[in-house]
Amino acid sequence: MSLHLAEISRQVAPGAHAILILDGAGWHKTGGALAVPDNITLLPLPPYAPELNPVENIWQYLRQNDLCHTVWESYDAIVAACCDAWNKLIASPHRIRSIAARK
Repeated sequence: MSLHLAEISRQVAPGAHAILILDGAGWHKTGGALAVPDNITLLPLPPYAPELNPVENIWQYLRQNDLCHTVWESYDAIVAACCDAWNKLIASPHRIRSIAARK
């Protein structure tokens, strides 16, 4: 996770500051050993609050629109369907904003 944060830090524009929303995943917690760059603030969500996590809304959208009511014939077909759904979504940044935006 520290390496991931370092890479995100390198992508933050000079003079800007990033806030990363964290859910309760175990790799987000390293017992105080996490190296957080100065241009990043971590914002942990409260436990059991998926409605506050914008990523959960993205997954829900994918499940309801592109990955629902289908039986795939193989593991490779599942992976292909997931890749197609993801690529379709990321080709529409306005849709991502509308799904994940908060007031």
